Amino acid sequence: MGCLESLPYEVLLSKISFKESREYLARYAEKYDVEPGYKMFDLHLIGVPPIRVAIDGESLLFPFTKPCHGTFLIRVPDAVNEIERLRNREKSK
Repeated sequence: MGCLESLPYEVLLSKISFKESREYLARYAEKYDVEPGYKMFDLHLIGVPPIRVAIDGESLLFPFTKPCHGTFLIRVPDAVNEIERLRNREKSK
């Protein structure tokens, strides 16, 4: 299992709801909804479906829940491999 701390991430919003996260990510042109348990960066996303993730250039934005700490909106730069995997997943639907 991966660890968020091993990534070069930025916290955009903290202690938010999944609804607030979806609304914030709605402003991005490229966004996708994934199911709980979807794996990115060796992390399993948890939360209330649909879990929205967005692409901003070479950055990936997504909500991340730390038990006992709440949900944060995270930006991970230079996420080219994960972005490509997400796009390929969407094409295969």
